[in-house]
Amino acid sequence: METVTPQHFLVLSFLLFAVGFLGVVIRRNLLLVLMSLELMLNGVNVALVSFSRTSLNLDGSLFVFFIMTVAATEVAVGLALLVALYKKRQSVFSEDISLLKN
Repeated sequence: METVTPQHFLVLSFLLFAVGFLGVVIRRNLLLVLMSLELMLNGVNVALVSFSRTSLNLDGSLFVFFIMTVAATEVAVGLALLVALYKKRQSVFSEDISLLKN
């Protein structure tokens, strides 16, 4: 049986980040864009934990803790903006976000 190496985790990290990036670039629905941003952050987290375990250093895991904290904050602010946009325009598409200025 084959063992799991750090390269496997890096490939997984790259795939998560790539799918998240494509979701941010292609999607118009803000909820899906937020979910894609979370995928990108999780891809970075997987890479950091992989590097942390490989080097037997806890610095990467500490960064993951802070990234998860920032991600939770980003979700709270993003969902608040999404609810405000939906209340004003009954739409959750990204082209309607400029309508919140008025």
